Amino acid sequence: MAVAPLPMVQMQLAFAIGLIGIYVGWRGTIARMTGFYDLSGAVKTLMFGLVAGVFAASAIDALLLSNIRSETVNIVWIGAVALVIAMAESAFALFLLGRPRTVGLRASAPYGWTLGLGFGSMRAAHLNVRLFDPEVWPGTTGFEAINIAVALALTLTACFGHAMITAWQGSRIIEHQRARTFFTSTLARAILIITTVLAVFTPILLIFVAPALVLLWDSSQRNWLPAGMTPAASQAYRRTIRGTAKHERAAEQRIPGHRVFEEE
Repeated sequence: MAVAPLPMVQMQLAFAIGLIGIYVGWRGTIARMTGFYDLSGAVKTLMFGLVAGVFAASAIDALLLSNIRSETVNIVWIGAVALVIAMAESAFALFLLGRPRTVGLRASAPYGWTLGLGFGSMRAAHLNVRLFDPEVWPGTTGFEAINIAVALALTLTACFGHAMITAWQGSRIIEHQRARTFFTSTLARAILIITTVLAVFTPILLIFVAPALVLLWDSSQRNWLPAGMTPAASQAYRRTIRGTAKHERAAEQRIPGHRVFEEE
């Protein structure tokens, strides 16, 4: 029987942290889209992302992580392998989000968000296992408090990064810009793959990706995810969001024991 690289508790924690990225990534705009999109289809797309993420993580481990550990790889090889894996992910996303039924529902962007969460979650879970393994990079990796914090940062970076890229790809598919989307998303994914893999050995590298995620967050929530809505649906969605915020403020300001009167 093969020996696990980590004790079972540590391995389960590594995967649990990876799955946290799905929970955090599902909050926000995508969670408010119930009724505007078929979110059961989004869950199905998430499952596809989880399966595809396992294969991508295995390829990254065999072709990148193992060679970096043995110090027999150069940056040209890393870039070439990352581009090939990124092209495979972009092609899979293009196929899945460009299906006639998905495009007909104009749901390519929210489905892309959940597909990206699946990609990122499984990739992060695998990298977390390597991060907790003291044999990967002695002196840096290992099951320590600082590396648990790094695993959380790595998970959020991978999940949000893949979700934003795939949601953008889905929003462009609706606008019939598939070819341009393929090459741009491939380059973005390759950068994300290289950064997250090298972050296992040098966690400070995550700082170079974080500003891009912060800058693109607002666009992903305001523009890319609702991209497929018709003008009437978009207006109803904005009205729902405003109403939700109003009720939340009223609940926070309500004095227990006092009746709340609202003017229509």
